[in-house]
Amino acid sequence: MFFGKMRRLASRLSFRLTLWYAGIFILTSTVAFVFFYLFIISVTRERTDQELNQKIGQFAVMLSIQGVDELKRAAILESQAAGEKKLFIRLLYPTGVVFSSTNMSYWRDIDVDRSAVQQLLDGNDPVFQTISIDDRKNKVRVAYSIIGQDLLLQVGYSMEADTRIIEAFKRTFISTMAMLMITSALIGWFLARRALVGVERVTQTAGEITEEQLEKRVPTTGRGDEVDRLAVTFNRMLDRIQKLVAGTMEMNDNIAHDLKSPITRIRGLAEITLTGDGSIESFRRMAGDTVEQCDRLLDMVNTMLVISEAEAGVGKMTMEIIDIQALIHNACELFSPIAEDKGLKLECSSGEPCRIKGDRPMVQRVIANLLDNAIKYTPAPGRVEVMVDAGSANGEPLKIHIIDTGIGIPASDHQLIFKRFFRCDQSRSRPGNGLGLSLAKAVVLVHGGNISVESSRGKGSRFTISIPKFISASKSSDSNQPLSL
Repeated sequence: MFFGKMRRLASRLSFRLTLWYAGIFILTSTVAFVFFYLFIISVTRERTDQELNQKIGQFAVMLSIQGVDELKRAAILESQAAGEKKLFIRLLYPTGVVFSSTNMSYWRDIDVDRSAVQQLLDGNDPVFQTISIDDRKNKVRVAYSIIGQDLLLQVGYSMEADTRIIEAFKRTFISTMAMLMITSALIGWFLARRALVGVERVTQTAGEITEEQLEKRVPTTGRGDEVDRLAVTFNRMLDRIQKLVAGTMEMNDNIAHDLKSPITRIRGLAEITLTGDGSIESFRRMAGDTVEQCDRLLDMVNTMLVISEAEAGVGKMTMEIIDIQALIHNACELFSPIAEDKGLKLECSSGEPCRIKGDRPMVQRVIANLLDNAIKYTPAPGRVEVMVDAGSANGEPLKIHIIDTGIGIPASDHQLIFKRFFRCDQSRSRPGNGLGLSLAKAVVLVHGGNISVESSRGKGSRFTISIPKFISASKSSDSNQPLSL
């Protein structure tokens, strides 16, 4: 159980951030300690060397003024005054043989270093050494120097004071580091928890969100930091999810309504036929009506599949060169009787000849859907016009305009009419399933074009299809030829 709690604690981001903070702090503190430790050692050694140099200078002056005998006596007095366990002095011949020294009982483990004597004779004056003695805590700093003709001086000084300074520094550092480690861990934990408060809010809000509580949002502070931007982005994502869920629910309701109507009719026809006289004619009528209603259902399902395939880019389309003027002319001829029966005037202006590359049945279906909607929602006496604008330059897209004087579309619905099953007629009293414009947009986009609407309530509508024109290779090469005068 204890290890389980430790694993859960180690998995928390705040705990890992605290470890990182404390680890970086300890590392930088250790580097600083090493730097100051080496600096203190260098300073204390330099101070000791200066003292030894000062004593060497004093003895050299005394030798030149008062002679060797006075120098011997002064060396003994100097050693006794400083303490025989702190300072020793030897007078040497250039061969390294000792001819005079202070009391060496405490320093008997320190001999004359022949290599240091040789360095002196080679011109390196003075020569310093640091010597460690077994079973002794304090090191010894030894200096060799030439103080007179055929006379060398060896001075040894205990580094006890330096050792005390360094040991005090170590103790201070360890105790200070222990306190700083605890403090840094606490500060790191506080900073990590404070930095992750926003993430905790996001997590809490995500946990509170259910299918019935999509309106929950993460509170923001307005500071504009990374966590605040995360909260804003999360809230925007929730807004999109809420809109998608609402749209999905609305679409499901629409699908249910559009499926319910034909199924209800089929059941009603079957019920009436079963309770009727049982004649062959009544069963034939029921079969015919059932086939008609099934065709409506199949048409709706097939249209949904075509839209899904087109939007996913997996639909199988047979691309060919299409004469758009001929296609528009045929569509107008097809819908002219319907428009005349409703008391509408259908006009077709095909303009200059131009071609596109596309799937002929799909393009025909797009034009048919737009013409059908224009006639359906335009009361008599009204007018529906189809215009083709080939554009002035090769790079300009072909534009097809379907214009009517119908009831119009509110501006708030301009983007919604291209969604599946959306209908401006919320009562759904008019025939249709709300898939025509969605199919038109999906097909146009697959052909590399776009579809837009300009409309306002009571002032008619103007749908514009923009689609790339087909330019043959020979025509393109001809257009690139220079003009001849």
